[in-house]
Amino acid sequence: MDADFLLTTATARHLYHDIAAKLPIIDYHCHIDPKEIAEDRRFDNISEVWLGGDHYKWRQMRWNGIPEELITGNAGPREKFRAFASVLPRLIGNPLYHWSHLELQRVFGIHEPLTADNADEIYDRCSEVLKNTSARGLMRRFNVKAVCTTDDPCDDLHWHEVIADDSSMDIKVLPAFRPDKAIAIEKDEFSSYIARLGRVTGRTLMNADDAAAALCERADFFAAHGCLCADHGLDYCMYAQPDQETADRAFRKAMQGKPLTREEIDTYKTRVTVACAKKYTDLGWVMQLHFGCLRNTNKPQFAALGADTGFDAINSQSGVENVAPLLNAFAENNGLPKVILYSLNPTDNTALISIAGCFQGGGQTGRIQQGSAWWFNDNLDGMRTQLTDLATGGTFGAFVGMLTDSRSFLSYTRHEYFRRILCELIGSWVESGRYPNDERQLRSLVEDICFNNTNAFFRFDV
Repeated sequence: MDADFLLTTATARHLYHDIAAKLPIIDYHCHIDPKEIAEDRRFDNISEVWLGGDHYKWRQMRWNGIPEELITGNAGPREKFRAFASVLPRLIGNPLYHWSHLELQRVFGIHEPLTADNADEIYDRCSEVLKNTSARGLMRRFNVKAVCTTDDPCDDLHWHEVIADDSSMDIKVLPAFRPDKAIAIEKDEFSSYIARLGRVTGRTLMNADDAAAALCERADFFAAHGCLCADHGLDYCMYAQPDQETADRAFRKAMQGKPLTREEIDTYKTRVTVACAKKYTDLGWVMQLHFGCLRNTNKPQFAALGADTGFDAINSQSGVENVAPLLNAFAENNGLPKVILYSLNPTDNTALISIAGCFQGGGQTGRIQQGSAWWFNDNLDGMRTQLTDLATGGTFGAFVGMLTDSRSFLSYTRHEYFRRILCELIGSWVESGRYPNDERQLRSLVEDICFNNTNAFFRFDV
């Protein structure tokens, strides 16, 4: 993993080193806690910033027989680091191997491979470096210009207000609206969440449209705090005719704890999502739709550790066939916002690209996007496949590029990983005669995909 890692042609090396590597980062979807940015958190050791909350690493540790005590349990940070170090050499071909060593190189100046043999030495070296940096320091080290966190509609956005009022903060940190708990009517916590949403808005929520109106009110509150996008996480993409009577019946039954039919679930979800999309259109927001995940598959472990701890998987029944009718419902309601579509199932790539092509227009470049390779797909092969499929079926140069989708301040190396893969792919097309070696056009493509398109699409103005 030297300076030319993943760059096998002269064109690729030029595009990366002379153009892509110098560009700032906009991370438009992440799960960083805004409190940690507001307080400019410092980390006592490498395990805090590297292993805390990282279900990618936790999954691989379990795969290799590491006891849970050394993963999410009460073992000390050095012991947890040693455990991960013992696993890392076995992860040949896994993006974690590349990401982890890029992070060690870029932040800590460590270029030797991490193993069980040198774990203690590297732990100490990393922890020493962390004494002289902080959350904001790490963001500045990676030339981050803007990030969007992921925030619940009921959040008071206090920490975003603290950040906005801090004159020393030179990075945009904006909330992103995540209304999943008010839409996932089939979940056990739905009724308690609706009660909370009612208290926050001072409304009595009696039906589906009341719930939608409350979400729209909160969207206005988020917009007043600089929010530019919403993100909907769906187990599958649903669509049903958004009939008011059926949606309201579903709402009443859910609030009473009664079981729902699939039709009732999908009707409620569709009706509320269509209303949200109209609001986002009026606000000029980008709407992100993430779907195709099997959540919390290991029920005993979910009961013990909770959500987002490494027990999710790819849903082969992603509902991709419902994407077109859902977007059409947005359009028929005069509320089709800018949309980014992500399916966790990579077999949906070409379908999403072809569907996106049906809803372009309105004077907006790339109005409907296929998102970057997501989660189980953000690896070398997954990224190359997504980029190649997009180039084949859509407009490659209109793509809004990469994000971290991470809870770690070290994960900005994922942008570097993406940029290297992007430049290698473009370089291979140029050197095989599939695109001219035109410096101006190549520079424009790289700059746009890595930075400019995102900046314009979301209206970050950085």
